[in-house]
Amino acid sequence: MLILAIDTALDACAAGVLDTDTGTLIAQESQAMKRGHAEALMPLIARVIQESGVTFAGLDRIAVTTGPGSFTGLRVGLSAARGIALAANKPVVGLTTLTAYAAPIVSQNGEQAVISAIDARHDQVYFQVVAGNGSALVRPRVAPIEEALDVSRFGAMHLVGNAAGILAERWTADAPPPISVDAQPAPDIAWVAWLGAAVSPDTAPARPFYLRAPDAKLPNDPLQRASQHSAS
Repeated sequence: MLILAIDTALDACAAGVLDTDTGTLIAQESQAMKRGHAEALMPLIARVIQESGVTFAGLDRIAVTTGPGSFTGLRVGLSAARGIALAANKPVVGLTTLTAYAAPIVSQNGEQAVISAIDARHDQVYFQVVAGNGSALVRPRVAPIEEALDVSRFGAMHLVGNAAGILAERWTADAPPPISVDAQPAPDIAWVAWLGAAVSPDTAPARPFYLRAPDAKLPNDPLQRASQHSAS
């Protein structure tokens, strides 16, 4: 199976092509960025496809991260994935950013739990906790950092995600210290691709995975919206 993986959910713009038959990522590119995903993504995908030697029509599936993450970044990645899937008549699947972060550790079949944590600002994090075998211990949620630190009750565990360092700095003093702290700014695109191969389009839709509403909201009054629109 040939899978094009796309990730723009956080502070990177990344794409890769996985060949599951050989078990190799035959092409990949990742650029660190907080903004500008919309301008960077399609040229980046074009370079990755050219490097892979695979055409869009030759792909079997497109995989994309669905969040939580930047609302703007998520829309860019999801729009690109859906557009390519539609044009090439291929299925598209969505993977949460939290699951993609945890995947490398879960793949090791260890005994310790894994917390994936993403900075949600305002002293909050998006997080989930899975056992070493990948089963859910705490389902994805957004919560104050102090509340998220209650996961220390699961004992020594792995911390991963762009908020892993934040949690490690405030880790409960009388709890077992974290086994590892991996504060990478975005998931590994290879694991986005491998997860994309493992799920079904029927159960992993490519739609935004929001745990809270956007900070910026349109006014309820349609006249006010029209006034703001005309003023811009």
